[in-house]
Amino acid sequence: MDNDYHRKLVDLYAGRELPSEIEAEMEIAAHGDAELAVDMASLRQTVDTLRSEGSPFTEESYQRILTKLLIRGAAFEARTPDPAHLQYQLPIQG
Repeated sequence: MDNDYHRKLVDLYAGRELPSEIEAEMEIAAHGDAELAVDMASLRQTVDTLRSEGSPFTEESYQRILTKLLIRGAAFEARTPDPAHLQYQLPIQG
């Protein structure tokens, strides 16, 4: 499996963004791959913790972590969330 594709699937799994069929396939694949199983479990637990109510993770936390990663030479595309005022709600016509 392509390493980049693998990471994207694990990220989507951690955020509970995959369809149930693909999530089930990922879990089956994890039974035969200990490294994949650890990645999936730890990332999902991390995402769940960060999304939980009372999480200490804020936009400031996100920026501090991003800065530390960049200083240490992490190679990834930095993407900051779009400000809420740029996310227009379009009316549904039909």
